[in-house]
Amino acid sequence: MKDFIISTDSTADLPQSYIKENNIALHPLYYILDEKEYGFGISELSPKDFYESMRNGKMPTTSSSNPEYITKLMKKQVGRGYDILHISFSSGLSCSYNNAAVCARNVMEEVPNANILVVDSLCATVGQGLIVHRAVQLKKQGKTMEEIAEWIKENRQHIVHQFIVDDLFHLVRGGRLSKSTAFFGTALRIQPLLHLDHKGNISNTGKVRGRKKALNTLADNIEEKIKGFELDTVFISHGDCIEDAIYLADRIKNKYGIENIMVNDICPTIGAHTGLGTVVVSYFGNER
Repeated sequence: MKDFIISTDSTADLPQSYIKENNIALHPLYYILDEKEYGFGISELSPKDFYESMRNGKMPTTSSSNPEYITKLMKKQVGRGYDILHISFSSGLSCSYNNAAVCARNVMEEVPNANILVVDSLCATVGQGLIVHRAVQLKKQGKTMEEIAEWIKENRQHIVHQFIVDDLFHLVRGGRLSKSTAFFGTALRIQPLLHLDHKGNISNTGKVRGRKKALNTLADNIEEKIKGFELDTVFISHGDCIEDAIYLADRIKNKYGIENIMVNDICPTIGAHTGLGTVVVSYFGNER
């Protein structure tokens, strides 16, 4: 049995140290500022600089993964003797899953003995990262990539994504949220509680008044969401609001006695649609 590479899209929001340590290959998604394209493999802004540009009024746009880049990377990996398990960004938010699936089929037709599996995570940011993290754990336990792919399909509906945003404008601008929901929240200074549903699309699940109460609700909701599950890992991502992310992490630690919490930046490709002040929390729980 050949060894295999785990790859994912750059929207998984895993720390670079984790990516490097676990030999994870990334398919970059791109963003455009002032008519200049950025993204892994081209040129890159730090998350701090990216969000500062938004704070100064810049309006970034995004583009999907590049099939030419994906094909080249896959050929390089199979040329080194690896099989590939690719875990994609939600097909409900991007065509990146379809891009990777088409590239995989083309490479397998062209390269004898190439074996590539592409799985739709139906997840984004740290929810996607949590799926990748569990795939890494299963690989270390000796599971085959076919077994891991099947596990993802069986469990991806149990990845809870709950989040808040500070400004709903960017979600509306990108077509991810209705204007009526955004207007209601902005006019009444209410923070909608958002999540990724079973199709990997963004939807509204509730509302609270005030930022601190919204953060507390993200933590408090875990109790109901994890019934029947063990809370052993929580991933949090943020759009240049590290203080809020740390506050949420500390509240979760104190309330549930859990130490395995990862906090990381939301990548620019997702941040272009969610904006400054976004906080996302993901963990294993009840079906979405």
